[in-house]
Amino acid sequence: MSEKNINILITSAGRRSYLVEYFKRALGGRGKVFASNSTDISPAFLAADEHVVTPLIYAQEYIPFLLGYCKEHCIDALISVLDIDMPILARNREKFESVGTRLIIPDIKVAQICNDKWYTFQFLKENGFHVPKTYLSVADVKLALGAHELQYPVVIKPRWGTGSAAIYYAENEEELTVLYRKAQNDIFQSFLKYESNEDKQNCILIQEQIAGQEYGLDIVNDLKGRYQTTIQKMKYVMRSGETDCAVTVSNDILSELGKRIGTVMKHVANMDTDIIIRENIPYVLEMNARFGGGYPFSHIAGTDLPGAIVEWLRGGTDVAEYLQYKVGIVGQKDLCIRNLKGAGN
Repeated sequence: MSEKNINILITSAGRRSYLVEYFKRALGGRGKVFASNSTDISPAFLAADEHVVTPLIYAQEYIPFLLGYCKEHCIDALISVLDIDMPILARNREKFESVGTRLIIPDIKVAQICNDKWYTFQFLKENGFHVPKTYLSVADVKLALGAHELQYPVVIKPRWGTGSAAIYYAENEEELTVLYRKAQNDIFQSFLKYESNEDKQNCILIQEQIAGQEYGLDIVNDLKGRYQTTIQKMKYVMRSGETDCAVTVSNDILSELGKRIGTVMKHVANMDTDIIIRENIPYVLEMNARFGGGYPFSHIAGTDLPGAIVEWLRGGTDVAEYLQYKVGIVGQKDLCIRNLKGAGN
């Protein structure tokens, strides 16, 4: 393995200061970790070796700005931690490669499958995975209810969404109607409007609510899309769409499922995946082809995916030591107030 210096840029870094720290430790001083975001109110900037405020993701200047920054700072690898960033970056992969920057993000097909939850549902169903019953209209939901194929409560969520934005639970027809309109209003008053404009009439999903134990998986592939392992966490508490408290577990059902997903998706690095097990059947709720908010629980249990990524970037292949984890490790996120004065300087 070459010990060459490697510079890594984490885009849309936001509050992921822990991820910046993980990559800094993985580099061991042999390179720098850069962070970017569209606002200087970004705690990750405090942890990064260098940082920069970018144009908004959907601005025409966004990709040219990043290309110039990557070239100027000799960025070897770029990693994003925001779903809406993925397709835009993926469409410009060759441009980044031309300036010497490798994108540690999925290809455009995988990015679209993960970002568009209707595509997620269709893809998983076509490939034999269990998924919640999912509909694109209130009319279709009422037909399913009338045919006793579905029952309340149901989940109303953006087709293109992230975190817990515009997600509601309807217990009856009145709530279904009101909350569907509420979700529409929320979407088109937020950044979710950009992707939702692709299909305004079908930008909301209504799903069966699955009752059972929820799990989070970090499904790891190498940088060539070959399956490596699955780190499993049983969720205790959720907050704002992210895991807030969890314990690492080992479950044969989840191990097999993770391998199947990693093999079919052929993503690179992490696939953050939400699962509910009901009566020993695993239902796939969401897939996000990035480091998710649940990754720190894997990390404190012994996994070091940033270390594996750095090893791969340096040409190494033996990463087994980085992808182990201990079962029974309980983690909970803690509140930490940071003084951001000077973060934008």
